[in-house]
Amino acid sequence: MTPSVPDYLSPIQWHQAVAVSREQCARIFRDGGAPTDALLAFGLHSETGANWERVVDLIAAELCAHPIKHAA
Repeated sequence: MTPSVPDYLSPIQWHQAVAVSREQCARIFRDGGAPTDALLAFGLHSETGANWERVVDLIAAELCAHPIKHAA
């Protein structure tokens, strides 16, 4: 299932953030981590019963919340 793009974001930015989030969650999963471990790795509060799908979306939203600075 493809998550819907939040209205306030560029679709390209959202899809790139989701790709990065999936990659990092996969790495945490392979190392034996749980969804709550992934949230903590990104400085987010852990949710009880959070599944990987929800965690990927939360991390992607966190990545989009902080604009990237461009060189002058």
